[in-house]
Amino acid sequence: MNSSILRQLVALPALLAGLAALYACGSAASQNGAPAAQAAARASAVYVLGPGQSVAVAPGTTLRLDRVNDSRCRKGAVCVWAGYISYSLTLGGAGGERSFVLAEDMPGGAKTQSLNGVGVTLMGVEPAEPAALRAPPPDYRVSLQVDLAAPAR
Repeated sequence: MNSSILRQLVALPALLAGLAALYACGSAASQNGAPAAQAAARASAVYVLGPGQSVAVAPGTTLRLDRVNDSRCRKGAVCVWAGYISYSLTLGGAGGERSFVLAEDMPGGAKTQSLNGVGVTLMGVEPAEPAALRAPPPDYRVSLQVDLAAPAR
């Protein structure tokens, strides 16, 4: 009889903890009342793209990295200028496609562009350093922060 009471005393807290966990999961999922597809659309997010890749930044809006132009002086080379790296992108949506260029050190270039209520900011690139003189072009990965304007109410 003592072992029966002992089992009940052990099982009751475990059962209550399990029910509390289930309740917490259910209330967290229904707190904001938005379906999962709407919850996925964020006002600000960072995306990592390679040349030719695209991402849906909002319903009906895509951002594509068309190409990377790297004119930086390669390691082991003798150069008369440092060069720069720029990124050609296209923002597509209901209003059509708009192409733009982001660059950190390019003369006249900008690190941030805002088009059709979408702000795109250059965060970084991998590899950060230029390739060696006779090395093949690297596999670029560009980090971009995308900020969506709040819809007018």
